[in-house]
Amino acid sequence: MSHNSFKIWMAQIRAPFLILAVFLVVIGLAFSVKYPQDPGAAFNWLHAVMLVIGVVLSHVSVNLFNEYSDFKTRIDFNTNRTPFSGGSGMMQAGNTRPENVKTVGIITLLVAGAIGIYFAFIAHWMVFVFSIIGAFSVLFYTNFFAKYVLGELFAGLALGTLVVLGTYVAMTGMPGMPVDGLFPREVIWISIPPGILTSLLLLINQFPDHEADKEGGRRHLVIRFGLKGASYIYTAGMFATFGIIVLVPIIGISSFWIYIALLPLPLGVKAAMTAIRHGDDLGKMIPALGSNVMTVLLTDLLLAVSVFIDVL
Repeated sequence: MSHNSFKIWMAQIRAPFLILAVFLVVIGLAFSVKYPQDPGAAFNWLHAVMLVIGVVLSHVSVNLFNEYSDFKTRIDFNTNRTPFSGGSGMMQAGNTRPENVKTVGIITLLVAGAIGIYFAFIAHWMVFVFSIIGAFSVLFYTNFFAKYVLGELFAGLALGTLVVLGTYVAMTGMPGMPVDGLFPREVIWISIPPGILTSLLLLINQFPDHEADKEGGRRHLVIRFGLKGASYIYTAGMFATFGIIVLVPIIGISSFWIYIALLPLPLGVKAAMTAIRHGDDLGKMIPALGSNVMTVLLTDLLLAVSVFIDVL
């Protein structure tokens, strides 16, 4: 592959956004260190790397299927492309072929699925359940979930909460363990904010594209509730995310180290206020989309850091 082809495919898979998948896995890995089911077992670095690869490939797959669908429905021919929304534009520019994009999407999903099946056998069958939900989310997000106001929910599950839970059980689970003993309370509670944040990432990135999405047959939250209604949903989700982080030490579930994950809150508030006041102004929304991306990534990363600090 030439250097130019590599750059094209990095743009096609939207490589800069794949760091989200890595940070989500790292949260689960941090919890596997804090709450090992077998305290005498050494940390399995090979399994950790496999999980990162599997989740990143799942993210690549959904990006490719989404771009393929938006090319076929011509949604991405009508979007106002920004650094955060509107697709990569690679197929529209003739840099990649739709058939190749679809093929790579299938291959990456199959490899990710194989990794999930491996962990379902060596760790716990619950990994298989999470993998199936993830696969359905990848395959049916664009052509089903996004048409029935379910896209944001399944994105938050498949590329948020279930990644954290799945990584933890893949690293610590053992065949035959009862389901009610798989997850410590803190793991369950702290898996919720990353899921909400992923949903919000998708939600606010739909603001610039809502008209093109509507013409293409989608029916997501921005279309269902309008820009103003969606901005209030986004704001509520942002405060729910940080509200959980504030709450968990108070009720004795996490240590107060988790409060370092509150550092990105001003960025989230800025994005929310901009969405409420200027949701229909693309020029003013682009900085808000950037603030939102930083909020999501920094919060996920700092959640992981807080858990590692607590272990030390």
